Amino acid sequence: MRAISVSVIIAVSVVTLPAHAQTPARTPVVPQGLSISATLSPGIRVGDMLYVSGQLPRNTPGTRMLDSTIQEQTRTALENVKAVVEAAGSTMANVVKCTVFLTDVKEFQGMNSVYSTYWPKEPPARSTVVVAALVRADAKLEIECIAAIPK
Repeated sequence: MRAISVSVIIAVSVVTLPAHAQTPARTPVVPQGLSISATLSPGIRVGDMLYVSGQLPRNTPGTRMLDSTIQEQTRTALENVKAVVEAAGSTMANVVKCTVFLTDVKEFQGMNSVYSTYWPKEPPARSTVVVAALVRADAKLEIECIAAIPK
């Protein structure tokens, strides 16, 4: 019988990404008058993109919304989105995607009548999702967005 000798060569290579391909820093974006809560930031900038957390229709934290119409709530929520977008150095014209969480499908037209005034031309992509409830029982909608930040 013949003995067979086997050699095993193990090569290890470390892959490093070029500087331009590395993950950009994650930076919280907080408009004046707001703060980072224990669970979320109003916005997060990653490179030239901004991710805006769902904005409720309230002027200041703790504000009640019980008597507000869907139009008033939509305007307030979009003004909150706008504050985060502008705090990041961008504009509403650079919003590329929105998601609207709506608690009553019958309120769609009222929401849409105000929403469309923020983007009269070239609106962003949008999903509208009807949900059973939001974290605030008096909120009729919540709006989150993704925006580009110009260089």
